[in-house]
Amino acid sequence: MPVISVLDPSVSELIAAGEVIERPASVIKELIENSIDAGARHITVEIKCGGTTFMRIVDDGCGMAREDVPTAFLRHATSKIAEKADLDTILTLGFRGEALASVAAVARVTVMTKRREDEYGTRYEIAGTQSSEPEECGCPDGTTILIKDLFFNVPARRKFLKRDTAEGNAIAQIVQKIAISHPEIAFRFIKDNKPDFHSDGSGELLSAIHAVYGRDFARDLIPVDHEQDGIHVHGYAIKPLYAKSNRSFQNFFVNTRYVRSKACSVALESAYENLVMTGKFPACVLMLDMAPDTLDVNIHPAKAEVRFSDEKKVSAAIYFALKNAMLGAGLIYEFQIPRKDWYGDAPQPVYEQKPLLPDPAPTPAEETSATVSQPALEQKPAPAKSETPVFTQPSVRKPEREPLDAGAMPFGLPVGSHTAASFAESTPPKTAISTGDLIGIDAQDDTEEFPEEPAKISAPVSYVPPAVPPRPAPVTTPDPVQGVPPVQPGYHPSATPGVGELKTEEFPDVKVIGELFSNYILAQSGETFIIIDKHAAHERVIFERLRHDNCKQYQQMLLEPCRVLLTLDEFSAMEENEALLDRLGFTVDLSQKPYAVTTAAPIFFDGLDMDEIVQEIAHNLVLGKINPQAHILDDMLHEMACKSAIRANDKNSIEELQALTERVCGDESIRHCPHGRPVMFTMTKYNLERQFRRRV
Repeated sequence: MPVISVLDPSVSELIAAGEVIERPASVIKELIENSIDAGARHITVEIKCGGTTFMRIVDDGCGMAREDVPTAFLRHATSKIAEKADLDTILTLGFRGEALASVAAVARVTVMTKRREDEYGTRYEIAGTQSSEPEECGCPDGTTILIKDLFFNVPARRKFLKRDTAEGNAIAQIVQKIAISHPEIAFRFIKDNKPDFHSDGSGELLSAIHAVYGRDFARDLIPVDHEQDGIHVHGYAIKPLYAKSNRSFQNFFVNTRYVRSKACSVALESAYENLVMTGKFPACVLMLDMAPDTLDVNIHPAKAEVRFSDEKKVSAAIYFALKNAMLGAGLIYEFQIPRKDWYGDAPQPVYEQKPLLPDPAPTPAEETSATVSQPALEQKPAPAKSETPVFTQPSVRKPEREPLDAGAMPFGLPVGSHTAASFAESTPPKTAISTGDLIGIDAQDDTEEFPEEPAKISAPVSYVPPAVPPRPAPVTTPDPVQGVPPVQPGYHPSATPGVGELKTEEFPDVKVIGELFSNYILAQSGETFIIIDKHAAHERVIFERLRHDNCKQYQQMLLEPCRVLLTLDEFSAMEENEALLDRLGFTVDLSQKPYAVTTAAPIFFDGLDMDEIVQEIAHNLVLGKINPQAHILDDMLHEMACKSAIRANDKNSIEELQALTERVCGDESIRHCPHGRPVMFTMTKYNLERQFRRRV
């Protein structure tokens, strides 16, 4: 057997540094967190060559005493914790005492620091195991750290660094995310002697988002503010129509710490299910404030991940926070027709969101680029080589059914529907909707650590929302199913869509005035002009009715029980949620661990692979999804609703169109079709008169 010996400190420090410092962005993250913990209000980050040869972080924090500077570079030296109990109440970003030691082990470091009460500052140099004596120097209050030649003594690690551009972009991502999480701090980022990013430090979250992602992204957001089970979720989420093509814009912060969390991402996408189009992903900047003893931030060397003591509570808080936010926002989009430029051709029509907040004051550069006749904020780039709006009329299909009954059309399935009529006929009286009736989505991994760099803003632009009176917090009611989060009446309607009183405050006395292209309903409410896609609207009405019905009423016994082998985690999750499974229409025998034997299931799944469906439901329960139902049910309900809904070129009476319009305008859950397309657009009388030059 080889002789066992203790590693030389120079070797062990390199190994330990490799766990914390993976690339230049890791250095920037650790040092910025130290600056924040030091109480800095202005932080400047400067890099050259992607940070591989030069990095400098300047802050105006509390600084360090001369005698403490060498100690700060020793491993496990920290001022933030002192005993074991402190690990349960960590509120600082840094606490391991490894950042400075790890950086100094693989780079040449120079630090200059000064406390406000000291007359002179301290200069100290260290590279690997070689260090100098601290000496007096003149420097501003705070700390300046200069890092040169990263991985100079670890050529193997240096060889695996990416191009300077990629490393610089990774650093920019880190600085921007930290700037969002601390809007009260002014950040400045300089790359290769050029200003790259600057936040104003005003303390307004929306202003920081505007500085990082730009005005278009900030304008498309809706505010989120919700508290549940001791977890406060606040921030902003994007309107479904403006969902992104990847997950790069999903930002989660736990007690101001940016984290990557699969549970949070799953809850976010569950809340947006059936509201965004296929291939699109919701974006958000969500802050989670919770007691420090309910999470563990000490599970990742770089503190990039956290572990929650109860992931289900966190997922439920995020889910209902987003649902309530979208319900309060209304999800109504305004159709804007850009005015013709007097000196050129008219721009193409685009669809624009009805602004939730006043537009921010434009920067000088934006004022220059704005047209004379239309404010810059009301324009978006038109599709290239396109002569039609983004959302075009659906293809025409011949109706294969008898004329619809005006009274029944918007409130149930069409008379001529052979696909779902049998279910509608046997539908018992509707009951209030619960959390278990909703449908979940598949979690998808996003392993990209540093996503593509967003649009850059070279100068700070303050974007401060006006004071908005707080909305009353939704009241929770007990849910009869064990283990299911409480129903949120603020989101769920008091009865199944199609039954109960409609809300008419937003569109009082709505009246249908005609139909366009045999597919678009034209209506008027006060001084608001409304355009409704009748197929998309009716499709959503039917989909909501089917989806919110209790699936247990469609349960049927299986001729041959389905026996599925599960992992221990999946089996335990099924045991804990037997009542929920029964409510979803599944009867499962769990007496043959680790096998789950399904003896009954909803009729929707007739002829499908039950093994795959049961495994997916079990996996969704492990993930802590609010809605563990298999995604295949969504697809089936989509198809049933689409085939049952009225179509373009169907002949409908004014009474039928009026009934459907009242349903759409009064039911806040009908704002997008099940495929994510918008159901309605509005236009104000003022904007219409501007097109005819009656207004200027």
